[in-house]
Amino acid sequence: MLGAKLKQGYARVRKPFLIGLASSFLIAGGVGTFVLFSAATDNELPRNAVGEVQLSHFSVQEPTLRWGLVVNELTIEEREIQSGETLSDLLTRIGLTGESQQRMIAAAGAVMNLQAMRAGKPYALLSDATGTVTHFIYEPSIFSFYHFDLRQGTVTEVERETSTQVQTAAGIIDGSLWQNMATNGHSYELIDKMEDALQWTVDFHHLQKGDEYRLVYDQKYVEGAAAGVGDVQAAYYRTGDVIHYAIYYRNDSTGFKGYYNEEGRPMNSGFLKSPVKYSRISSHYNLNRLHPILKRRRPHYGTDYAAPYGTPIYAVGAGTVTQASYTKGNGRYVRIKHDERHQTQYLHMQNIARGIRPGTHVAQGQVIGYVGSTGLATGPHVCFRFWQNGRQVNHLRLQLPPAEPLPDSEMPAFQLIRDEMLARLRDTAPPSQLSSETTSETEQLNTAP
Repeated sequence: MLGAKLKQGYARVRKPFLIGLASSFLIAGGVGTFVLFSAATDNELPRNAVGEVQLSHFSVQEPTLRWGLVVNELTIEEREIQSGETLSDLLTRIGLTGESQQRMIAAAGAVMNLQAMRAGKPYALLSDATGTVTHFIYEPSIFSFYHFDLRQGTVTEVERETSTQVQTAAGIIDGSLWQNMATNGHSYELIDKMEDALQWTVDFHHLQKGDEYRLVYDQKYVEGAAAGVGDVQAAYYRTGDVIHYAIYYRNDSTGFKGYYNEEGRPMNSGFLKSPVKYSRISSHYNLNRLHPILKRRRPHYGTDYAAPYGTPIYAVGAGTVTQASYTKGNGRYVRIKHDERHQTQYLHMQNIARGIRPGTHVAQGQVIGYVGSTGLATGPHVCFRFWQNGRQVNHLRLQLPPAEPLPDSEMPAFQLIRDEMLARLRDTAPPSQLSSETTSETEQLNTAP
């Protein structure tokens, strides 16, 4: 009878009684107990107008879940791995030694790379009422964690629930690109990925006031919280009367993938506009420059990109390393042969990247070294030099021939994606308070192929 009344949300109680109505439950790997009421008399129980006990007056503690565990009755201590600490150090601090520790290390080694545990990564210790640590949680990234169940002697990798939403961004440059996008609430990661998409056609060191950008990109979420930017699906950049598109296309069955312009020509077939991101040009190609150290005029056959010490330097194109050495003037430097006509050189490196030596093949965008000030240099920068047909030239003025477009067999599939992305870009307007000077450009966007 009591069970039937409980289903209706109330219970009749006629006599003094002692009730210890409790129920155990198992939620996501944690065991807990809730008690509806106990040690009460007929007169003490809350009732409604007809004398029926109202269960709504009895509080039930909601279970708190973290890392898939009910943690209401657990003590949580959150820390970060310190420099030089190993898994063995952490387990020793918890209280595991000898054979127990070795079993946990072996279990962990079966599901994770123990050498990849890094200083600064968070971990948590969960203790029961006796102060015994029962769970150890290691979180190498926001997307997953490792659960060390110290009671069972098991280690499990748990991937958090993730989702992706397609979002858009737009703006008009009135200062620096980074300042503009940050002001509009866009993350540095999105700015970085926009530069990746357009790096072959847009010189981000010569932006102009009034330049406009529009983006279609993937926003990642972990358990409902924003967790980073995925791929930029399409990018649009207008500078003056020139418009650049970058549309991501991938066909796993044929192997074509990457960024293409609106005509289906691959973006990455030429050379990157710059060997360094987030930098500024501190000295241009100049055949009559006053050398800052030698104090006499001599030709400057390169373009200097100033950036903080240790900033990665990228190969602007695929090729083979012909030199990776040191001279008094160049400092540490790398020279790459890209084809029979083109070579590039990168001077004053703090360090040459590991594995970069003569004969090494490098991919476009591969890190080959790090910004420094070795050799004849007054501050951290990379002097970038470009050879064409054996002569050093100003790479910023080169007009290289366009790449061959996708084959005819690939174009119908590409055009479907292109048209969808162009429609999204067309509907992604910059903030309305910025100028109306984009009217003619919007008309061009509407009529893009």
